[in-house]
Amino acid sequence: MKQKCKMRCYLHAFLLCMLFTFFSLLYVFSQLASTLEDRDEWDLREQGVADKSSHDKGHFLRKRPGSTGLRHHGEELDRERSVKVVDEWSHLAVVACGPRQEETLTMLKSALLFSKKPLHFYIFAEDELHDSFRSAMDSWPQMVHMKFKFTIFPITFPKENAKEWKKLFKPCASQRLFLPLILKNVDSLLYVDTDILFLQPVEDIWALLSHFNSSHLAAMAPEHEEPRIGWYNRFARHPFYGRTGVNSGVMLMNMTRLRENFFKNDMTAVPLRWEEMLMPLLQKYKLNITWGDQDLLNIIFHHNPESLYVFPCQWNYRPDHCIYGSNCQQAEQEGVFILHGNRGVFHDDKQPVFRAVYEAIQKYQFGENMEKSLLQPLETSLQTTTHTYCGRSSHLFTKRLKQSIMSVQH
Repeated sequence: MKQKCKMRCYLHAFLLCMLFTFFSLLYVFSQLASTLEDRDEWDLREQGVADKSSHDKGHFLRKRPGSTGLRHHGEELDRERSVKVVDEWSHLAVVACGPRQEETLTMLKSALLFSKKPLHFYIFAEDELHDSFRSAMDSWPQMVHMKFKFTIFPITFPKENAKEWKKLFKPCASQRLFLPLILKNVDSLLYVDTDILFLQPVEDIWALLSHFNSSHLAAMAPEHEEPRIGWYNRFARHPFYGRTGVNSGVMLMNMTRLRENFFKNDMTAVPLRWEEMLMPLLQKYKLNITWGDQDLLNIIFHHNPESLYVFPCQWNYRPDHCIYGSNCQQAEQEGVFILHGNRGVFHDDKQPVFRAVYEAIQKYQFGENMEKSLLQPLETSLQTTTHTYCGRSSHLFTKRLKQSIMSVQH
């Protein structure tokens, strides 16, 4: 009898253990599912869901390697990808806030005019601009639509510091710092300011990704060629890259590496990831920076110089390169590749040669003969700009442009 009683006790204890184990496992799995759901919600909130009318054929930012050949042999390849996909697209991002829509559309038009490979535009804009961007690009001819697709995003900053980031330097300019965290499925990206004009195909600067070594994460041009007129080396109250700093108006990024890398810094003894570093960096230097996110990028690459590939000044040609006489040697030899009309020179009379190029591209209509409707009117306008130093270098502005037009039309 005692034996049976003991057996029943053991059986009850066993059943209780089994029930406890079952409910414990059930609890663990429910917590795991909840955690994954919260993480997905955070990702969507951080990314700002892409505009549902995106011209991306219903896919949300499919993973495409910007230039898979850049991954050095020691770097682990994506294990989920059984077949290596070759990406023919160039990926171009721009941030437009306030009265920048027309300038942005002119930049996008210049990218389409000369590029032979397809383009994917990632447009970050204030909500009230979304419909007008979509309408403007939808109105372009069908032959142009075959060359590009676009995805429109809301302006998105980390929730707890959104106001501080948005007002840094110019409205929304610091959005570019968060592109690696928002566009998590994009491997490589070319970011440009709205006041940029491409005078040769986008795929030519995209090809610079193949020049990266295994340490390079991003590429920019120097802020100045001539230290005597440099800003950073004379006035900056914070660390900056190299002799004269770098300009972030044209920035080529391997975003996979930016997300995965740990960065040396002057805030902690240990390297930090990109997302861990941005807010502490702003808090430390916000009273000492003048040019907002560009200054933060200079600080980052001052401490990590091996991570930056520096491309020549003709890829980011600005008034500083000609205002006191021509000082961009590479442009003297090969012409201007990308024109950057910073400080509003596309819209005022301070540097009429910059405004002439902008207005020529703005007025050009898709489908017209580019030599007759773009180049010839531009050359006529440039004849009136020779009273300025930049105007006397106007042949540099058309040298590469002529080659691009001939390449497309012949």
